[in-house]
Amino acid sequence: MQSYREKTINEETQMNVTILVDNTALFDRFFTAEHGFCAYIEAEGCRVLFDTGYSDAVLKNAQKMKIDLLGLDYIVLSHGHFDHTGGLYHLIRLFTEAILEDTSCHLPRLIAHPCCFYPRPKPPQPDIGAILTADEVQRIMPLNLSKDPVSLTPNLFFLGEIERKSSFETTLPGPRRIVLPDGSMPEDRLVDDTSLAFRSREGLVIITGCAHAGICNTVEYAKKICGDSKVHDIIGGLHLRGAGTQLEGTLAYLKDQNLAALHACHCTALPAKVALAQVAPLQETGVGLRLEYGDR
Repeated sequence: MQSYREKTINEETQMNVTILVDNTALFDRFFTAEHGFCAYIEAEGCRVLFDTGYSDAVLKNAQKMKIDLLGLDYIVLSHGHFDHTGGLYHLIRLFTEAILEDTSCHLPRLIAHPCCFYPRPKPPQPDIGAILTADEVQRIMPLNLSKDPVSLTPNLFFLGEIERKSSFETTLPGPRRIVLPDGSMPEDRLVDDTSLAFRSREGLVIITGCAHAGICNTVEYAKKICGDSKVHDIIGGLHLRGAGTQLEGTLAYLKDQNLAALHACHCTALPAKVALAQVAPLQETGVGLRLEYGDR
């Protein structure tokens, strides 16, 4: 595998990102919106689905956008909550039917943290985790469960388990628990939360699911893994709601990053978006949005 820090950015280095699932759809777009997230990514000849949303909305929206999900190279999961993994059931049905009907398809490799598929009770809800187990997924497609970063292309990285060093970014478990293989049920600190980072000529583009690890922790870890200190854009959920220590610390941090754009969506509440717009160039984001990076 190529060294993460080795620069390979050239004229052909570009990435396209299409939002397939989000809480909202763009104005005057007739796509399905739901509480969830999914992004389709094309980078350096590689096709990646990042998260899968909650339902079959990923299939409906991809079909309307003429995106062929049967040609994916990777499915990457940001963490194990059902609003990011629920669509996986429908994707597996899609691939299963394609194989039965002798339709051309390519089974993607699924990449996630080892804790991604563990049950996650959150009383009174019996489980808010993935409805499929790792074994069930592995019957259909190759599975790579990794705490470590994984290079998907020379410049696109699955970050793996993110270091948490920021004092103001905390993951409060509340009643959430995670069921480990030994049967124990510790507090769920969402250690599986991860993101993607793309190394473009303009700087890093970071794609999050919910950023439960904290967006500042995530950005700093992406810089470490990619060997680049400049951040161009952040896309995805930031898990910020309203006033508080975490929001204030995040605002100060992002202001110093001098982002070219900020595409905060999914689990970023309106009060947080209003505050973020004061320190970064916040852009409208929703199902149907297509972004391009790397073109001169």
